[in-house]
This record gives sequence, C-alpha cells and structure tokens, in this order.
Amino acid sequence: MNTELKTAMEMVEKEKNISQDTLFDAIGQALVTACKNSFGRTENIKVSIDRDTCDYRVYAEKTIVPTEEDVEDSQTQISQEEAAKLHLLGEVGDVVQVDINSQSFGRIATQIAKNVILQKIREEERNSVYNYYKEKIHTVMNGTVAHEMGHGFAINLGRAEGILNDKEMVPNETLHVNDRVKVYVLDVRLSNHGSTRILVSRTHPDLVKCLFEEEVQEIHDGIVEIRSIAREAGSRTKIAVSSNDPNVDPVGACVGLNGSRVNSIVDQLGGEKIDIVSWDENPGNFIQNALSPARIIAVFADPMEKTAKVVVPNYQLSLAIGREGQNARLAARLTGYKIDIKDEDQAKVTPGFRYEDYMDSDDEEVEYVNSDGYLVDENGELLLDENGEPIPADMEEEGYEDEAPEEGAAPAEDAPAEETPAEEDAPEGENTPEA
Repeated sequence: MNTELKTAMEMVEKEKNISQDTLFDAIGQALVTACKNSFGRTENIKVSIDRDTCDYRVYAEKTIVPTEEDVEDSQTQISQEEAAKLHLLGEVGDVVQVDINSQSFGRIATQIAKNVILQKIREEERNSVYNYYKEKIHTVMNGTVAHEMGHGFAINLGRAEGILNDKEMVPNETLHVNDRVKVYVLDVRLSNHGSTRILVSRTHPDLVKCLFEEEVQEIHDGIVEIRSIAREAGSRTKIAVSSNDPNVDPVGACVGLNGSRVNSIVDQLGGEKIDIVSWDENPGNFIQNALSPARIIAVFADPMEKTAKVVVPNYQLSLAIGREGQNARLAARLTGYKIDIKDEDQAKVTPGFRYEDYMDSDDEEVEYVNSDGYLVDENGELLLDENGEPIPADMEEEGYEDEAPEEGAAPAEDAPAEETPAEEDAPEGENTPEA
C-alpha cells in the first residue's frame, strides 16, 4: 500500500472538498503527461491505479515480434527474446504489458506531472466552490465584513468572498471590518479567470422574506404564507401574510410573543421598521390593511384597472400618506394598486368619487360606500334600511359614468402629488399594526 499517497489524498479531499475519484484521475493524467514528455508518444501508454491501496502502475502495451531485427518501432514493439527476459510470456503477435519505471522520469517530466496534478486540484476546487454557492442563490447567508473594496465591501462567506456593491448597501448603514451581517445572495458567476464571483445584497426585499422564513416556524412549515412585500431599505418594510390554518393568526405568528420574532428581524436590519398586515382576497380590505396604521373610511377599488380611491378622515390624511409619501408608496407596491388618497373634504368635491350620488336630500348627510359595496356614514358605520339590513350601493344607476378626476388630481402610483403631509410629521406607528 502506498500509505504516503493515500494520506495525502485524504487530506486534500478533506481540506479542498475534492473527491478522491477526481484526484485519481488527476494522478493518472499526470503520469501519462510525464510519459509523453519522456517518450514523445502516449497512444499505447496505460496507467492502472488501485483505489483502495493507492498503488499505481504505468505500462506500455507492445506487440511481440520474432527478433530484434524485426522491431520497427521500439515504442510499440518488443522482440520475443526481450519479452522473455522481462518474464513476459507470449507468442509472436501477442500484446504484452511492459512496465515503465516512473521514477526514471527526468526532472522536467516530474515537474510537469506535479503541475498537472496541482492544476487539476485548483480547477476542481474552483468548481466545488462555484457549485456550492450556486445552490445558495436567492437565500440568506451569514457573513463577516472582510475589507473595503472600491465603493463596497467584501463579505467573507466561508469558502469565498461575496461582493457587496454600494448600490446593494442600506443607505446610512455603517459597516466595519469584522462586523457580522446577513446578506442575500443575488447571483453567482465564474469570472474569465475561473474564480467564483458572488454578488450579495442588503437591500433586496427578499432578504426580509428569508429572515421571516428563518425566524417564524409557521412560515417555514407552510402554515403562514408571505403574499407580498414592499421595502424601502433602511427605513420601512410592509409585509402581507395569510394563514392556511383558520386557527393560526398570521400576523400574530410573525410578531411573536411580546414582539420577539419581529424584533429579532428588526435588529438584524439595523432598526428598520416593519409593518405586518393581513392579506385579503378582497382588494378593498387588502388596501385598507396595507395603509395601516391610518384609519380608512372607504375604499373604491377597480380590479380591472388596478386603481383605488381611498377616503380617510381629515385628521388622518398625513398619517395615511406618511412622511414624504412613504406609507402610501409602500401600500401601492404591496397591493399592486395605484392609490389615490383623499380626505373627507376633498372627496366631497371631487367628481371622480361621485359622493353626490349618495347624498341624502333631506339632511344633506354624505353617505360613503365601503369596500364590500354597502353604504356607510362618515364614521364608517353601516347604514341600515327599515328592516335593519345593510343598504347596498346601486353602482349601476342609469346614466352613471366614471368621470375623470379633476386636473391635477390624477391618481399616482405611489402617493398623490398634490397631497403633502402636515407640517408636523405624522406618527410613525409601531412596527406591527393592530390586527
């Protein structure tokens, strides 16, 4: 048994994560290359390696000819007399295996064989690293800040370094060497030089999603499902969740006891606020939840056009829009609807909302329509008929047409341009809105 070779291969396999089969192939290729350097040809050179004992044999296959005079090519032929001296039994025309002493290779041939083995090890190591991180795409990994690199940082991910570009860094987040961070793996590529290039992010919305999957067992088990997510990295994230089990509250599961689960994620994101809302198949209800913590009077959602008009109390307009329009902007991304937010006074005089259609002629009290299609008063309470039943809004009245919003009041995807928060910033709200 070649104990020294076997020990060396076991060490390489453990340290470089390269299979012994690959190493055996590299050794065989190196021996053949050394033979080619020594003899010039290798078509009849064979290498045999016992993978249990690591003993190897190099030999040339030669055809027996009657005498030395009949040998036309010493590389492929051997005389019967010479074969007998080597104890190779056979008749004229038989093919015998003539051993080659690899220790007789010259210094150059030996060095070439060594380089072949090292090159094969390096290639397999690169492939192993690439394949390992290729499976990590779209997942979260723990890393350590290694050093600055241009306008970004190199993140030590264990077997390789990830590249955190400045565009993928959270605004105003300060990183220092040796800081431990969670990063989202965007892509893994092989460079022109064969090295593995790993692109990571701290701003991708799916970073928050993956953190919830790690922290919340119900999400990991598929009981609670993340339906959509909207994020402004470093500032605020809104996440919509639903439950596949009627006995499990999806928002409560994500918040955890005394906020333990969501607070753990907030800490990993450097204090970024997180609003968790219930997803609803009814777009009106979903939009109302998405605008939390603002109180909503009525929502008019058009599923075909993916637009929605929302009415809020006068004193809630700033809160609904949010600082610099952030709350409305995130709600629009979360729901996929263009949301136009009006307070009560604006709604009463905006043709596009048609509140004149629900005006009571006796007391001139404005009636609103909730997301379920029923009339409600200015406080959001259902209006009842003489039988105590909710009153459905007649949206198919003859002559009814959608009127275009007034000039300057067109819905915006994020927040209405004409609306600005009050001078005093609206309350930011808690990390988790009321269920």
